[in-house]
Amino acid sequence: MFEHLVSFKFKGKLESQKEKELLETLRSFPRDIPGIVDLTAGINVTEETENIRGYTLGLRVTFVNRDALRQYGPHPAHQRFVRMLDGIIDEVIVVDYPVETR
Repeated sequence: MFEHLVSFKFKGKLESQKEKELLETLRSFPRDIPGIVDLTAGINVTEETENIRGYTLGLRVTFVNRDALRQYGPHPAHQRFVRMLDGIIDEVIVVDYPVETR
């Protein structure tokens, strides 16, 4: 399996309706995109304010394998989400790694 972690930093504070729309779209991915084993997404509520650096939305997706992760990027559902970020996104951090099983 592969984990895909993403942190989003927006240009300004998002309205709650926009946050809800983004989260609903992300949470629809397992239904629409093959190869997703698990997905969580949410608004950052950390109390470690010195470490937040403006990143307010987090996403974790577990894929069945690396090929599923590779197919995710160009998938139409993912591309629709990317277009939703147009004009509002400042920075994104992405970390992908294989899941070690014991």
